[in-house]
Amino acid sequence: MPTIFTENGYRFFFYSNDHDPIHVHVQKGAAEAVFHVEGGVELRESVGMKTKELTQAEEIACRRQQEIINYWNDYFNK
Repeated sequence: MPTIFTENGYRFFFYSNDHDPIHVHVQKGAAEAVFHVEGGVELRESVGMKTKELTQAEEIACRRQQEIINYWNDYFNK
């Protein structure tokens, strides 16, 4: 599970065998969410994350969207 970065207690990562479309998993404690990041940041699913946490995670993903996409593309050699 390559970690892209951590910020404010959130870990942004993907799985080494992940699939398109480009997305990012976000973990805080035992809670997790998944956001699509290509063509805009959009929540795909979440388990155990509170609304405030989802909002914070989405804001971080929006701000660092290009970094997430670049890391994904570098990792999967696109």
